[in-house]
Amino acid sequence: MTQIQPMPSDTTPRPIRDARVNAVIASLHAAQRYPSDGGPRSHPGRDPAEYAEYGFSIFPDQGDLIYLLCRGLRAKRVVEFATSVGMSTLYFAAAMRDNGGGVVIGSELVPAKVATARRNLAEAGLADYAEIREGDARETLRDLGGFVDFALIDGWPLGSGPSLARQVIELVAPQLRVGGYVMNDNAEPDFLDYIRDPANGFLSVTLPLKGGTELSVKVA
Repeated sequence: MTQIQPMPSDTTPRPIRDARVNAVIASLHAAQRYPSDGGPRSHPGRDPAEYAEYGFSIFPDQGDLIYLLCRGLRAKRVVEFATSVGMSTLYFAAAMRDNGGGVVIGSELVPAKVATARRNLAEAGLADYAEIREGDARETLRDLGGFVDFALIDGWPLGSGPSLARQVIELVAPQLRVGGYVMNDNAEPDFLDYIRDPANGFLSVTLPLKGGTELSVKVA
């Protein structure tokens, strides 16, 4: 089971300087918990709606990196799968706002989580910088409306066949600009096979964040 990482202390330098945004992030992180049955990783193929009350979100150090990379890229269009309750969305949307405008396109299957994410974005004052598409990411992310600068690919364990992370990266990769980044939170083996294959145009490294976070850059 993934252990909850303590929120960085108030004295730790944070790249997002908006106290309103940081307050929502801190509240979400403090409320984060994991089901006693081990969650979806222990029960592949289970209906995501059964875990509607759980966020399964990124950790703050991952979010800080997302924000910094998006600022450095001057990113204007980014995408995430899945949005869940909006933790990663907050980091992306803050970067879009602080870059002078842009949008994070998110996809989330569970309606209750879509509503929660939108409420969290509104509370942080970032609703204008996010477009959350409700439904199956294999459909909602087929057309991102132009090249994207950054993609966060999380997943949901299936009972068999290609992982959702693998299916989604195959949709998103052609829509990612050269020089754009992909971050993966769960290290699905077939996702790693794809992103580490030089034929697919990426360079990749595993970072020691949340037990292993894959960060890749599109070079061709």
